[in-house]
Amino acid sequence: MATFSTSMTVVDLAIDPLITCRLCLSEYAPHDMYTLQDCGCLYCKECVQQYVMVMIYEGNVVSITCPDAQCRKQGKILFSEVKTLVDEKHFARYRKLKFQKEVDLDPDRTFCPEAGCETVCHVCSTSSSQAFSKPTPVDCPKCKLQFCSVCKSKWHHTKSCNDVVMSGRLEDQGIPFTSEAESNIKRCPVCHVPIERNDGCAQMMCKRCKHVFCWYCLTSLDDDFLLRHYDKGPCKNKLGHSRASVIWHRTQVIGIFAGFGVLLLVASPFLLLAAPCILCCKCSKVSKCCSDDDDDPVAANSG
Repeated sequence: MATFSTSMTVVDLAIDPLITCRLCLSEYAPHDMYTLQDCGCLYCKECVQQYVMVMIYEGNVVSITCPDAQCRKQGKILFSEVKTLVDEKHFARYRKLKFQKEVDLDPDRTFCPEAGCETVCHVCSTSSSQAFSKPTPVDCPKCKLQFCSVCKSKWHHTKSCNDVVMSGRLEDQGIPFTSEAESNIKRCPVCHVPIERNDGCAQMMCKRCKHVFCWYCLTSLDDDFLLRHYDKGPCKNKLGHSRASVIWHRTQVIGIFAGFGVLLLVASPFLLLAAPCILCCKCSKVSKCCSDDDDDPVAANSG
């Protein structure tokens, strides 16, 4: 019996399944794998830990997504998971950066610019869009400093933020809020984060808020898929790409939309044919539910 038990143990170990990690492509036993709570994707613990630590080091802490770019559920690594995956040092940095990012992206909150204060202050505004475009005075409840919601300098009343910058009252002097075309550093028109352009085309995307705009005039390009902005006006032919490259880009965009149109056109007859069947099924289910309710003595008495 002892021999039989030993042989059974060997058999069990031999057939123990190994799981391949999709990040490092190595095989691991089930107890060495980690399942993400949000989407259920499976990776080895070492890869998940390294991935989370890299994201924290790079400052991408607002939303740490599943390592699989093609994850069907677009899962996110939860706050509680980060705490168990990394050490105390990395988790402290993660919590601090996450809080700072959330305040920076919140139009109703901002940090006090006074050195050593770092108090979170409430920004009084009628709407979230005005919080970015129109400067408003903000009062710090701790140090009692009154500062501008946009440029973070002392409240300048009737003066514009750009005038304050040019007068040298800000530490980041030289970064205008109404940028000139020749400036190498400008601010995002939406979140006002400083952006430096070393090379490349004039179509810019803010890393913080993902806003797309023209580098020269700061016009929004979020809805300009064909980049028609550079066909006329002061920014004409200033995109930074050849004419052939622009035409090829537009051809690709039009081709994508045309492809979706053709698919919709081909599928529309089938949808029209299937629609009566779907409606009939729904109606039959509703009528069945109604008849069941009529037959139920409890439901009839409850009226």
